[in-house]
Amino acid sequence: MSQESFAQLGVSSAVVGALSARGFHEPFAVQRLTIADVLAGRDVLVKSPTGSGKTLAFGIPIADRIAADQRRPAALVLAPTRELATQIVEEITDVAHARALKVTAVYGGVGLTKQARDAARSHIVVATPGRLEDLLARRAFSLEAIRILVLDEADRMLDMGFRPAVDRIVAQCPKNRQTLFFSATLDGETGRIAKAYTRDATRHEHNEPEYHDSVPVEHRFVAVEHDQRVEVLVNELAGERDLALVFVRTKRGADRLVKRLGTLGVEAVAMHGDKSQRQRERALANFQSGEVDTLVATDVAARGIDVARISHVINFDPPEDGDMYVHRVGRTARAGRPGIGITLVGREQRHDMSLLAQRLGIDHGLGGGGAVSSGHISTARGHRPGPQNGGGRRGATRSYGSRRGGR
Repeated sequence: MSQESFAQLGVSSAVVGALSARGFHEPFAVQRLTIADVLAGRDVLVKSPTGSGKTLAFGIPIADRIAADQRRPAALVLAPTRELATQIVEEITDVAHARALKVTAVYGGVGLTKQARDAARSHIVVATPGRLEDLLARRAFSLEAIRILVLDEADRMLDMGFRPAVDRIVAQCPKNRQTLFFSATLDGETGRIAKAYTRDATRHEHNEPEYHDSVPVEHRFVAVEHDQRVEVLVNELAGERDLALVFVRTKRGADRLVKRLGTLGVEAVAMHGDKSQRQRERALANFQSGEVDTLVATDVAARGIDVARISHVINFDPPEDGDMYVHRVGRTARAGRPGIGITLVGREQRHDMSLLAQRLGIDHGLGGGGAVSSGHISTARGHRPGPQNGGGRRGATRSYGSRRGGR
């Protein structure tokens, strides 16, 4: 059965052309669900996981609903982290430029003056709540002309304590605005806030990333002794791969692991909350470009990083719960590409990780003994992940067919 194209959803030829130039020809499920409603001016509540293409689900129709000659800023996207704000700008800039629209990211850790000037001149502002309030307090610009308000990863913003700031920001936007609310959950307090911010909203739920239907994530749980952990990690990193994202529990642990890997001939960079904004941006840029193909991060990166070429996510320190496991491993298998999630499991962690894997429906393969074991689940009728597109330095490039609509 043929699927609706972007044009059939009502997307303009200019934006369709920009998407086609990037190789995006068919919308993801979340985009098919929401784009027409947003183009029609409706408020929407969208429950969708990371990696499902939700950024373009709001970025595409925003570009078509805003005219270049409108008062600025005309659209505001709130995001919980600096990394996510930057990723959103990168993802929607091409479609915005196709309609002669300017996009600016607003976040802390960089100079106020240029950021304020750029934001005041932009049609679309993508902002973290704290820095946006700073600029509004300085009267750098106002939100009086906002036609479209987007809250992205709203549940995460609430978890991080941004509710009071978000309430104040929403109160400064026009009451007749269009509001788009994207969240991994619409239950409980998040659901109540979603209803308070929207009017007669259409609700859409997309529970699983669509690429799981055709391209698998391979899940492996490797039993290790404590003194084997770094050795096993190095062996995994030495295999055929593209970019690898390694998760650790603490900031100090991230820095320590990067130094240890360096002594073993593996170049890596660390990313965590104690790094300055400039250091974090440089680390992410080097990782995205492939100049450094291993990034060691704390969970600050679990939602903010969106790099299509990540072929491996390795939990050097196991996650605390199933939600965090899903968010971490969700950094791979992006935009229709396959991926591998590897968790190193110490003897004292095997019981908890076994229960976690069972709850997630993953064949974990963890036995009771000390031998290394692994388990995987592939949901794609026998396909197995291989090297990513994008020219990783460790092996042949493999094509996985036409791309669809983004992150």
